[in-house]
Amino acid sequence: MPNNITQNITNFCFELDQLTRVMHSGSTLLGDKTPKSVAEHSLRAAQIAFIIAKMENYKNPHEVCTMLVFHDIGECRIGDIHKVANRYLEADERRAVEEQTKPLDTIGEEILKLWEGTEYQQTEAGIIAKDADYLEAAFNARSYVVRGFVKAQDWIDNVEKRLKTTSAKACLKQLNNADPYAWWEGLKKF
Repeated sequence: MPNNITQNITNFCFELDQLTRVMHSGSTLLGDKTPKSVAEHSLRAAQIAFIIAKMENYKNPHEVCTMLVFHDIGECRIGDIHKVANRYLEADERRAVEEQTKPLDTIGEEILKLWEGTEYQQTEAGIIAKDADYLEAAFNARSYVVRGFVKAQDWIDNVEKRLKTTSAKACLKQLNNADPYAWWEGLKKF
């Protein structure tokens, strides 16, 4: 691998760390002063993607998981623009991702294809990936609802209209009445 490609990859890896500093901005509309980072969202979305892909009997759940690892990389450069702000601003995320990945040669081409897969949902993997992205937002919203941010229910309702896979719809139905903190009940030892 040529040395300049290695330098470009190194720079890209440093850039990816920006996702730990870019906060998911939508929750600030609720009054949340400590929103999750885009990196935190991307991690759980990738984990959900693997699970949904398995539930859907998709042949390569690793592909779908990887798509979600890269689905928000453009936000390193443009930030996270919530839906209200997006009404007035139109960021060119595709351009950001193309500029990020072009210096990475064939590796960048593969990353761009993964990003496009999630963004355009023209394959089964892309549909599952986008459902996982939406579902992660719904899980996050459910936590907000339980913590008293009742307006976050709107996010869950909007996600419900967008989900396409049977498995994601089933998970959403379950989470709508779930206690996000019940998972640890009974695990404590005294």
